[in-house]
Amino acid sequence: MAKDSGGGAKASKKATARLEAIAAAQARPVEPGTYLEDLRLALSLADQIDEITLSRFGAPDLTVEAKEDSTPVSDADRRAEAFAREQLERARPADKVLGEEFGGTKKSKLLAIQEAGTRAWVIDPIDGTANYVRGLPVWATLIGLVADGRPAVGVVSAPALGRRWFAAAGYGAWRGYGLDNAQRIKVSKVKKLGEAFLSYSSLADWEDQGRLPGLLRLAGDVDRTRAFGDFWSYMLLAEGSVDIAAEPELAPHDMVAVAAVVAEAGGLFTDTKGKVVGPFGDDGLATNGRLHERVVSYLRKKSAKD
Repeated sequence: MAKDSGGGAKASKKATARLEAIAAAQARPVEPGTYLEDLRLALSLADQIDEITLSRFGAPDLTVEAKEDSTPVSDADRRAEAFAREQLERARPADKVLGEEFGGTKKSKLLAIQEAGTRAWVIDPIDGTANYVRGLPVWATLIGLVADGRPAVGVVSAPALGRRWFAAAGYGAWRGYGLDNAQRIKVSKVKKLGEAFLSYSSLADWEDQGRLPGLLRLAGDVDRTRAFGDFWSYMLLAEGSVDIAAEPELAPHDMVAVAAVVAEAGGLFTDTKGKVVGPFGDDGLATNGRLHERVVSYLRKKSAKD
């Protein structure tokens, strides 16, 4: 038993060191043009994927299946990701490509790729598939690049809403369809919790993890709440319309692109413990930065000891 305990402590120490190294890497300044060509590529890819997803949105012959986790996947999800993989493997053959539908994205895999010094494109072909298959226009394609220990590029394209957001480390966060046709966006300056706007995901997800009471306490202490959910919560935060956005369980494909936009808009994206910076945790909390520590106290997942 003592041996196992020592092994666990060693693994924990290694994980802590790994995350500290990532946080340090993200804190280093970046020249504005460092990832600009990658951003151009991601924007061009988003243009083409928008055509695929829009052409199947509301199609009477759209095929929908349930995955092992009971979430839906459509033929549009698979077509979009297959296309993205093909284009990225051709344009950036030295980079890894991870996607939700073909092989999945795991935190451990993404961390291992970063430790090896390799860049990784992380794709969610349709974030909000449940909305997509029901004909609701709130869905988006997420294209992210993780490089040098940080979410380096993020494109969030929501064609049914007529919106797109994008960012590159050091270059800022923007709303628009291209580098020459965009408006820079910034998070809010709200400092008081009682004046804040909170957006959250499904209450059932929080309840399943036993964390609904904390969310409800937070909801009671802020000024206003709405459940925009998925990518939209984070993009509204990056624009300054929302001050807090959180989800209790996320995978890297849910986070890389949105974390890049939030960070470049001046916000802070971590896990709900406030310890893991960027898309390397198991869940997500984004704020305008000014409210972060106070919000963590509500949403931190309690340990078995608690």
